[in-house]
Amino acid sequence: MARNRRMVDLAGSGDDGTTGLLGGGRAPKDDLRLDAYGTVDEASSALGLGKVLTQDERVKEVCEEIQRGLYKLGAELATSPAAKGRFPRTETADVARLEELMAALEAETTMPREFVLPGTTPASAALDLSRAVMRRAERMAVRLARQGGFENPEAMRWLNRASLLLFVLARHEEHAAGTAARLAKSGRSGEE
Repeated sequence: MARNRRMVDLAGSGDDGTTGLLGGGRAPKDDLRLDAYGTVDEASSALGLGKVLTQDERVKEVCEEIQRGLYKLGAELATSPAAKGRFPRTETADVARLEELMAALEAETTMPREFVLPGTTPASAALDLSRAVMRRAERMAVRLARQGGFENPEAMRWLNRASLLLFVLARHEEHAAGTAARLAKSGRSGEE
């Protein structure tokens, strides 16, 4: 009930074209900061779709782990610059964890040597969609950093590694489903 009351209290507070930031303050809804964390949220939603579509428990676990990292990063991006340091930040250990997951999955799955066409399985298609959205979030975070609005290079490294991991995870999903990615150029599968 208290949560519902809070949502009612907030209803209409963004009608002026601004939104609240974590740690206080407001920003225009078309601000690059909001685009960046909104895109992180989109990536998490696409990843959630991949998570519910897969039958593979390992894929589900990795999806959820990446989603938790996206939640942390989204909160970091949504924090007012005046509140810097009050909330958890993406760190080197977070990047190393993604690299560890990627290495483990690559050891289990043959990676194609060419570009692939997304859509081999419903889950791999959702994972590839999440990867594409993650790349857009990375570009926005880099642009925000260049404009002086974001100062954590580990966050950009995390986004980069996460998108690479999602490529590997999509191929792992296809392998677990008993199929292989379709190669973009040749029209063949990636394991031929």
